[in-house]
Amino acid sequence: MPDALGQGRLRWRCRRGTRELDALLSWFLDARFEEAEVEAQEGFARVLEAEDPDVWDWCMGRASAPDSAMQSVIDAIRARHCV
Repeated sequence: MPDALGQGRLRWRCRRGTRELDALLSWFLDARFEEAEVEAQEGFARVLEAEDPDVWDWCMGRASAPDSAMQSVIDAIRARHCV
């Protein structure tokens, strides 16, 4: 399902207000998205719909994402980047 969610659109949506958040989200798209299960891919798309301060707080461990698929994406990002 590599392009079912439109990876080009997802790549554009990874561009956020800060380089740090851009890098975290782009890493998941580049390194994990294609091999991820559909639920994780959809969770990633929902993460990209969230507001930057919320995504940043999730990535920094200050809050949890609102659903388990989104949180699993955040957990993968945090595990890889030790944030």
